[in-house]
Amino acid sequence: MKKYGVNELREMYLDYFERQGHLRLKSFSLVPENDKSVLIINAGMTPLKPYFTGQEIPPRRRICTCQKCIRTGDIENVGKTQRHGTFFEMLGNFSFGDYFKKEAIHWSWEFLTKEVGLDPDRLYPSIYLDDDEAFDIWHNQEGIPEERIFRFGKDDNFWEHGAGPCGPSSEIYYDRGEKYGCGKPTCTVGCDCDRYMEVWNNVFTQFNNDGRGNYETLAQKNIDTGMGLERLAVVVQDVDSIFDIDTLHTLTEHVGEITGVKYKTDETKDISIRIITDHIRSVTFMISDGIMPSNNGRGYVLRRLLRRAARHGRLLGVKGTFLADLASTVIETSRDGYPELEEKKTMILAVITEEENKFNRTIDTGLSLLQAEMDELRKTGRTELAGEDAFRLYDTYGFPKDLTEEILSENGFTFSETGFEEAMENQKKTAREARKGSNYMGKDASAFDDIDPSLTSRFTGYDRTEDESKISALVSKDVEDASDYGTLPETLEEGETGCIITEETPFYATMGGQIGDFGYIENSHGRFAVKEAVKLQGGKIGHMGIVESGSFSLGDTVRLVADAKNRAATCCNHSATHLLQKALRDTLGSHVEQAGSENNAHHLRFDFTHFQALSREELETVERLVNEKIRAAYPVVTEEMDLESARKKGAMALFGEKYGDSVRVVTMGDSVELCGGTHVKNTADIRIFKILSETGISAGVRRIEAITADLVYDWYREMEEEFKEAAAVLKTSPANLKDRLKNLTREIRELQAENEHLKHEIASSQTADVMDQVEEVSGVKLLAFSVSDTDMNALRNLSDELKEKLGSGVLVLASEKDGKASLIVSCSDDAVQKGAHAGNMIKQLAALVGGGGGGRPAMAQAGGKNPAGIPEVMKAARGVLEAQLN
Repeated sequence: MKKYGVNELREMYLDYFERQGHLRLKSFSLVPENDKSVLIINAGMTPLKPYFTGQEIPPRRRICTCQKCIRTGDIENVGKTQRHGTFFEMLGNFSFGDYFKKEAIHWSWEFLTKEVGLDPDRLYPSIYLDDDEAFDIWHNQEGIPEERIFRFGKDDNFWEHGAGPCGPSSEIYYDRGEKYGCGKPTCTVGCDCDRYMEVWNNVFTQFNNDGRGNYETLAQKNIDTGMGLERLAVVVQDVDSIFDIDTLHTLTEHVGEITGVKYKTDETKDISIRIITDHIRSVTFMISDGIMPSNNGRGYVLRRLLRRAARHGRLLGVKGTFLADLASTVIETSRDGYPELEEKKTMILAVITEEENKFNRTIDTGLSLLQAEMDELRKTGRTELAGEDAFRLYDTYGFPKDLTEEILSENGFTFSETGFEEAMENQKKTAREARKGSNYMGKDASAFDDIDPSLTSRFTGYDRTEDESKISALVSKDVEDASDYGTLPETLEEGETGCIITEETPFYATMGGQIGDFGYIENSHGRFAVKEAVKLQGGKIGHMGIVESGSFSLGDTVRLVADAKNRAATCCNHSATHLLQKALRDTLGSHVEQAGSENNAHHLRFDFTHFQALSREELETVERLVNEKIRAAYPVVTEEMDLESARKKGAMALFGEKYGDSVRVVTMGDSVELCGGTHVKNTADIRIFKILSETGISAGVRRIEAITADLVYDWYREMEEEFKEAAAVLKTSPANLKDRLKNLTREIRELQAENEHLKHEIASSQTADVMDQVEEVSGVKLLAFSVSDTDMNALRNLSDELKEKLGSGVLVLASEKDGKASLIVSCSDDAVQKGAHAGNMIKQLAALVGGGGGGRPAMAQAGGKNPAGIPEVMKAARGVLEAQLN
């Protein structure tokens, strides 16, 4: 047998089926079109689903393709085994109501034995255990001995995915020989070892599953064939695994040249080689189809594959970028089947290089942080990393979750999946806008990393909002990319967006829950609008904004002015947060810990550990305690001391925060906290505190939002206006509004009661002669009856009345109201003893009105969106009951 290459086998297959009347279609894009069920194309038939479902008419009833596919469900096994890979090519021949089992089986056998030249004595068909038709074709048409045809159950040889088209399948296995076997006497087709490899799968789509286990024969029977090209090449080339076939072997050899590591000399290093080899194929093809690296959807799949490959390159000793070089080999070995790779080569390589550079700029820091976390786990004897810490690596240093999981696993650790997801959700809700304006803070490395690390900024704003200083660094922002701070210019000119860093500044930078200041910077010939002050690495404070006039150069002496009104309002809210935490601990208990906060000029938000919603009385107590501390006019005292002294003083630390040796302690009465933020000078400056809301944000974490000072007076004025408007609507005075509402509520209750009574009378009138409709089913009385314009409550009341009239038996009631259907099934005790089951009955009947439901044997109810099906429910009730009783 000739050892055909991958590109030869692909062409042989497509050419063969073209000769059998099939239309050859090029591979579809990896990006699904109008199909939200999958993120990325993962099977040969996936792009053809509209033809199978009848949504679209195929260009021909016979089609053949070689479809590029990606699956990441087993990504953790890629590399660790020689079986798994994320990228593969799926050969497929499809029939849409044309040929069926006879032709499909014959062509599969003929292609493998005649075209490819596989030894027929080493091929073994399998069929679904009840598919005698397929057995006859294999045995009588193709001449396969009975003992060589294997029957397997649903798990192996019946394809279905919920409701819809489905059917039995027939696979073809190839015996690779004893050297690939497990050595067990029982080793045969279906064994988990590598001896018998499935190379072909014919799916005979001949049934429709209604979703309840009922199968109907399809009028149009289809063929869906899948054969992994790489698997076929393993058999034809007689090699150990997919990583040894010609195209992938070229890649593994190239990885070896780059890393200096030869494949199959060190199993640990072989894992890295296989991961790189597989992932660079997926990456290359994904980018060729327009998928770009990002932190969500397909872009995230691409990013995690690329960064995982890059990380394993480092494990093999690679220092710089190398993936684009490997992608060139992918393109070279695959362009025969996918010419678009060559056409888009420049773009593909550029995207890979840029993403790899981004990762390389952050991976060292990320790896160091992860190593530190693992060291801490070892010290404390723990094995699970907090989910928040894993998320920080993902969000700040671009570590895909899978990469963190992999590194932890290699060292015997895990991480909290729940904690990670909670941190992700919290970030989506609270930090999306902040991230948009602060990519310069390290999510992607930038010119900020090139600033002299010896430069620092001294914050002078604890007692002032204005100061003078010299410009020590400037950073400009790329006009084309709002997130890219890419250069360190000598001067920022009028109209330019950028960052000014000074030796001293009164601007508070966003940190510790306090939002940074805004304001302006000016010199003798220009003005720079500061949109936000941010904390940068190395103790630097960056003033982000735009040059409104003039220019600013390195060394300029400038005047920095933070907005005093904004600062004062922010201080009120921040100081109130301290008082709030103390009040919560006094009211709820010492388990309350800060879990996050945000303080700005407009509100304060405080997240804290607690396990249930606060009662109205608890909220009133907390609010009262805070306002008492405000009226007490405590001076706000700040002290610098070492951490141990602060702890002895009883200072509360931020949950999860890391502190240096010297800390700042802020005291307000009996509230003592570690805090580096800005505050009022006296609690009386806050004037007043008002809680607006209390909600749960995650398991065991609550959130209070509140306001202070002028914001409270504004809120009360707004409430007063709304109070007056509400009184006017009800044609009364504010003083009489409460009584007016009580009267209205009473009137509404009376009208509702009258309405219910009328609805009951109407429903009852419809059942005047209902007992004439009682019929007997296998010795059990059945009353199936429908009424109109009756809701579920009224239907239940009616059911109680009719049960009394019926006595022994089964009652099925249905009604339509407001475009919806309501169903009730009730069974007497003796009917249940005979086999009747209300819950099971209603499951079947509800489907007829487009709904679902359930219940106990004696009573069940359901709703549906299709009241037009109620007549069918009435007709079907007898048959459903009869099936239960017999």
